[in-house]
Amino acid sequence: NTQQHKTEKEKLLAIMEDATEFFEEGLKKSKEAQDYLQKRGLKGETVKKFRIGYILADWRLLYNHLKIKKYTDADIEKAGLIKKPEEIAGTATKGYYDRFRGRVMFPISDSSGRVIAFSGRILVDDEKSAKYLNSPDTILFNKSTVLYGIDKAKQDIRVKNYSILVEGQMDLVLSHQAGIKNTVAVSGTALADTLLSKENVVN
Repeated sequence: NTQQHKTEKEKLLAIMEDATEFFEEGLKKSKEAQDYLQKRGLKGETVKKFRIGYILADWRLLYNHLKIKKYTDADIEKAGLIKKPEEIAGTATKGYYDRFRGRVMFPISDSSGRVIAFSGRILVDDEKSAKYLNSPDTILFNKSTVLYGIDKAKQDIRVKNYSILVEGQMDLVLSHQAGIKNTVAVSGTALADTLLSKENVVN
């Protein structure tokens, strides 16, 4: 049922928007995360433009926030924001917990600028966790067909008729800040062939 599918998609987009705002607020409260971005050379206006955020290293901050907003566990999980602990030898599992913890958050948008996924960079390296963690594939997000920054770059790509591909969010954000706005980034994964149509046009 397309109507049902549509409302589900809209629900997930609303969750992603609320999560983005929550992360943005989190950055305003964290001097440590702000200092990190400043050290990497990001200006305040760039951080705002790319809606970069932060979440503390806690287990259920985002989950609790989204529950207050009356979203269901099922929908928050479908959005790729929470997960369940792996079951260990039949022990009863605890509740859901946040997928992203203690990370600087980069929202990944579709070409119309709606947030469909996140990439989180760990703020304090603990030697155990991945430096970057991306959203899993969801109804909204297919990591092999999404380019980070496409919503901000599409105008310049049209005008210049070419694009520059960089690896990673930070390179992309700094390129745009430096005025090279026809730049897009891959989300740590190879692009799939399906990205190209028969005319060799990128989807």
